[in-house]
Amino acid sequence: MVERLVPDELWKLFERVVPPAPVRPQGGGRRRHGDREVLAAIVFVATSGCTWAQLPPSFGPSGPTAHRRFSEWSRARVWAKLHRLVLDELGARGKLDWSRCAIDSVNMRATKGDLTGPNPVDRGKYGSKIHLITERTGLPLSIGISGANMHDSQGLEPLVRGIPPVRSRRGPRRRKPGKLHGDKGYDYRHLRQWLRSRGITHRIARRGVDSSERLGRHRWVVERSMSWLAGCRRLHRRYERKAEHFLAFAGIAATLICYRRLAK
Repeated sequence: MVERLVPDELWKLFERVVPPAPVRPQGGGRRRHGDREVLAAIVFVATSGCTWAQLPPSFGPSGPTAHRRFSEWSRARVWAKLHRLVLDELGARGKLDWSRCAIDSVNMRATKGDLTGPNPVDRGKYGSKIHLITERTGLPLSIGISGANMHDSQGLEPLVRGIPPVRSRRGPRRRKPGKLHGDKGYDYRHLRQWLRSRGITHRIARRGVDSSERLGRHRWVVERSMSWLAGCRRLHRRYERKAEHFLAFAGIAATLICYRRLAK
């Protein structure tokens, strides 16, 4: 089970970003569960959608132990670092297409907590929103979260800035797409000007001009990536009150999507 959830190549990448285990100066204490077993338990919770208390005992670490380690690693930004490492491997193998990228967001219900808000399209019920930028084939490059009441347009600049510098097969690292596609929620002059100032060609649908019945030739890719994120059932509904924990699960989902392409 552990080897299936955390393959050897993914584990080697994870070893490069996981912080060292704390050392007790006085010695003693309980034996610490292995990081690979704990990582497998966290991936199981993310993909199955079960609670920490429902974690099967076959993994070794208990639910509270896995949750405690998950919190430690989330504070250390381990998941963002792991996502970047997987992107680096994909870039070095020429498996990232920067010619066209797409941006979009998706809402889900949530309990009250950090970065939640009344959802204007769900009768004002509390929810959160996941914002995503993907490259041409749908691999996530940048991901963020916000309250459900934040307008999509406010997430464009932070997401574009959040794209990490990724290795290329040849030449310097890259972090800017050639073109960026978006729907009418991003149809604002200041966003078009900002993208042009960064050397990014914008392909944003125009209100009152472009049809809303079609996703477009290139924007459908990010819609498909949103459905890939839903493969991590922990993202179907937000249960985490801490925003960093919900962002961590979104980061784990993005990493797993990228790793599947890497493993092909």
